[in-house]
Amino acid sequence: MALKLEKTHAVAEDGLAIFTRHWFDDGRKEPRAVVQISHGMAEHGQRYEAIVEPLLQAGFVVFCSDHRGHGEMAKYGDRGHFADDKGWHLVVSDLYQINRMIRKRYPGLPLFLLGHSMGSFIAIQYALDYRGSIDGLALSGSNYDSPVVYRTARGIARMEKLRQGGHGRSKLIDYLSFGSFNKHFAPNRTPFDWLSRDSIEVDKYIADPECGFLCTNQMWIDLLGGLVHISDPENLARIPPDLPVYVLGGEKDPVSDMGRGLERLMDALRQAGVRDIDSDIYPDGRHEMFNETNRETVVGNLIDWVNRVLEHHA
Repeated sequence: MALKLEKTHAVAEDGLAIFTRHWFDDGRKEPRAVVQISHGMAEHGQRYEAIVEPLLQAGFVVFCSDHRGHGEMAKYGDRGHFADDKGWHLVVSDLYQINRMIRKRYPGLPLFLLGHSMGSFIAIQYALDYRGSIDGLALSGSNYDSPVVYRTARGIARMEKLRQGGHGRSKLIDYLSFGSFNKHFAPNRTPFDWLSRDSIEVDKYIADPECGFLCTNQMWIDLLGGLVHISDPENLARIPPDLPVYVLGGEKDPVSDMGRGLERLMDALRQAGVRDIDSDIYPDGRHEMFNETNRETVVGNLIDWVNRVLEHHA
């Protein structure tokens, strides 16, 4: 196998060039499916290169863009800032523009959208807005809670925007969101022990200047508004009932309320009418299962799920 990376761009609805990585096997083996990745908050798409090789070996091609305000896309403005206006809509729309680019490049191939953490929430919104454009939805390190919880948090973000401005970065929001995560793993070696049991991966995250930054107040308002929307049962019911969904995460992930949020998410999807839901929740796993000590098993199970969907819908 000859793993090859092509850096390309899709054109966003507001004209921005969306930086996108396209990994493929240059050995000219015909691919069987496409995996499009939506990364998490305060990170970037290059971090997913570690899972690319097994995906390519399984016969898939992989696309991963950087969200606005992240990675290569931060050159358009503040790091950790989607946009001054309509940021949530734009970041979801960007995934669709990439989807259209992929469909032109690989017409007829099944396309699976994989979202991690914040990227999973964006992916859920995508599934509501662009019905029928994907063949499977995989959600990693996700969560589900009442819209009331997110409205309350959004109110705090709005207060911080009044105090600091939309481009301000609130230590209060950071403490309320991420600050409590590490307490589950005391005594702590680093502020990011909650990410993974693999200390090497945690140290790589800390050493990466494009990871771990504070996001702007406006981005928090955008994200929390999106969470209010996708946690509303009536909105969630817009997901096509026959869309295969795969939920994966760690049982010790504080983002998903130590795994309980993943169960709530699956219950909400079932109540919304989604009929095809698979899951793998890993004992002792933390937030980034693709960077965990058992990542080979995690990626293997993801591949198995994609293969099951391909076989079922062949």
